[in-house]
Amino acid sequence: MSDNWVVQNLENALSTWNEKLGEIWQLLTQSPERFKGGAIWSAIVRINGALQAVGLALLVLFFVTGVIRTCGSFTETKRPETALKLFIRFALAKGVVTHGMELMTALFRIAQGIISAINRAAGLGTAEETVLPSEMVTAIERCGFLESIPLWAVTLIGSLVITVLSFILILTVYGRFFRLYLYAAIAPIPLASFAGEPSQSMGIGFLKSYAAVCLEGAVIVLSCIIFSLFAASPPSINTSAAPVTMVWSYVAELVFNMLVLVGTVKVFDRVVREMMGL
Repeated sequence: MSDNWVVQNLENALSTWNEKLGEIWQLLTQSPERFKGGAIWSAIVRINGALQAVGLALLVLFFVTGVIRTCGSFTETKRPETALKLFIRFALAKGVVTHGMELMTALFRIAQGIISAINRAAGLGTAEETVLPSEMVTAIERCGFLESIPLWAVTLIGSLVITVLSFILILTVYGRFFRLYLYAAIAPIPLASFAGEPSQSMGIGFLKSYAAVCLEGAVIVLSCIIFSLFAASPPSINTSAAPVTMVWSYVAELVFNMLVLVGTVKVFDRVVREMMGL
């Protein structure tokens, strides 16, 4: 690493960005069962099991309410076709509540399969690292003290923005894991709504929202792949320009690309939710 403070500042910011991007790449290919050694998942499984009793109680409540609201009279429930339909609905709803964790794990694995397919198609094993061009390092090191003053201001602002964006991006990925855990923990309660026809929209909305969170991983992977392709072709360096102009142009274009990455994640996450009708 260079002894120049300006160069060190930029390299530290890029190091933080590359580190967070690499961590994101690793987390997106990791299942909730293995996240942080699996301790969190074990607690979620226990909570889910404890809430199954509440879910089964709500199952009966939703079922009875659905029968009252959909059947005109008690005599109608005695008809074989109506009784069979109600029995099948109750049995399926009970199975969904009891095996809800397996259902949600299966949905997550489908989303992980999509992420793996995207990775294979892109041909990228890891995110491309962003490196400070050697021409810029040389130009900065040749600057005297007075010439370095504006460079300090430019690199200080640019490094701060890059560091903030890297933490925003990693927090988005961690937030996805937290939402996956929350959905898995409380699953028996909203899934119990499938027992009643009038209340089943609650369960459908819950599964659609969970599927959107799972697909968010694919959105982030696509965004990282696009940025990696940008990083593979770094901003052009005008070696004939003044060092301040050179650094400012490079930092501005780099920050713009990073803003595009973070913005793409947010925008496409919203697009996925709209596609799911949320």
